[in-house]
Amino acid sequence: MKVIAFCKRVVDYNVQIQIKPDGSEVVTDGVKMSMNPFDEIAVEEGVRLKEQGHVHELIAVSLGEKNAEDVLRQALAMGADRAILVENDTQTPIVEPRIIAKIMAAVINHEQPDCVLLGKQAIDYDHNQTGQMLAGLLGWPQATFASNIQMHDQGFLVEREIDGGLETIKVSKPAIITTDLRLNTPRFIALPNIIKAKSKPLKTVSCKELNIDTQPQIQFLGVEAPPTRTQGVIDTDLDEFLQRLTQKGVLL
Repeated sequence: MKVIAFCKRVVDYNVQIQIKPDGSEVVTDGVKMSMNPFDEIAVEEGVRLKEQGHVHELIAVSLGEKNAEDVLRQALAMGADRAILVENDTQTPIVEPRIIAKIMAAVINHEQPDCVLLGKQAIDYDHNQTGQMLAGLLGWPQATFASNIQMHDQGFLVEREIDGGLETIKVSKPAIITTDLRLNTPRFIALPNIIKAKSKPLKTVSCKELNIDTQPQIQFLGVEAPPTRTQGVIDTDLDEFLQRLTQKGVLL
């Protein structure tokens, strides 16, 4: 079985986000970047399936600039066999999920994998749309928010988290699976594996080579920080408390 794991380069989750003065984007210059945590879980799951003998080739794929090679090298050090970097020539710093899904679909159509793993969302814009759009473009079955994956017959048994608890579904191959936090804990990468990753193949292609129309349909007007929380008020008198609730429209 061939598996593709998509991984995105994002601002590290430990970094305090800063917004550019013009409000066009978050500051990334000089900021620590890392693999999206949900995508790291997807790569780890692909490696585990490979170690179990279910996968004969695991391919890591990322969309971004040249510096996105670092997350692909991380995926290779974790256990991926080869990597593909699709260079971002969309002329926009924020690529909408629809375009990302179209780029992913082009790579998938070329590689013909049996399964595609990716994080349920990226921690930068939290769209939670790409996996679902990708499944729609390909016409493949999908299992989102996976917290457990098992091979079953000619497909997968996927336990997924829903509002009411857990749901187990069966999907046939080829399938799109998006990963949740409780699926696994990514491994610590040993130094020898980091060294080996440098010699593994990493191919670079452009959106033009994939013949993808990257014309955006969403206009990003700006980025702003959420409003600061106001200080709480302690009411020691019940009548004052009820009056305050009435003024705010909580009580009629």
